Amino acid sequence: MKGIKKGIFIILFWIIDCWRIIMDNRYNPLRHIKDPSIQGYFTIALFIMWSGYFGIVAAYYMSWLGYSIVTSIWVHLAVVIPIMITNGVFRQAEAQGGNWISDYRKEQNK
Repeated sequence: MKGIKKGIFIILFWIIDCWRIIMDNRYNPLRHIKDPSIQGYFTIALFIMWSGYFGIVAAYYMSWLGYSIVTSIWVHLAVVIPIMITNGVFRQAEAQGGNWISDYRKEQNK
């Protein structure tokens, strides 16, 4: 019984950590952007993109879209492109920490 409880806790904490890495701006690479409004903007933009993606996938698997090679290619692109965009946003935030935002604002205030 003790081993089962330990296994459940391991799985539970793994799920919590995975959630935080992706969805919580205190833990994901967007934390490097110091401006909370820009963090929120990127969070909402990524949310909209992924919602559209899951809508396309749901429509495809519910047979609302007939199967064809072209449709299959589009669905696969709908998987790869949001992953690439999310990775790009996270890497940019981690590498530059949102410095481009402060640089832009300084430039505008001159």
